[in-house]
Amino acid sequence: MHLLDAGVNLVYIRDFLGHESVTTTEIYARASTEVKRRAIESAEQNIVPQSPYGKEQRADLVKWLRTLL
Repeated sequence: MHLLDAGVNLVYIRDFLGHESVTTTEIYARASTEVKRRAIESAEQNIVPQSPYGKEQRADLVKWLRTLL
């Protein structure tokens, strides 16, 4: 997993481990929490649109929402 986290191609990891197929290597390959976080952060810019509200308006909304608790 450390090799995968470091950006090493799965094909090279397969060769290093002596697996016949990348499919076998994929069984053991699991993304770490850090890799998942980076992927979500990089995708966030394309998914979450910019807010049409300014900083003050957002702060007022948060303040109002807290009064409802």
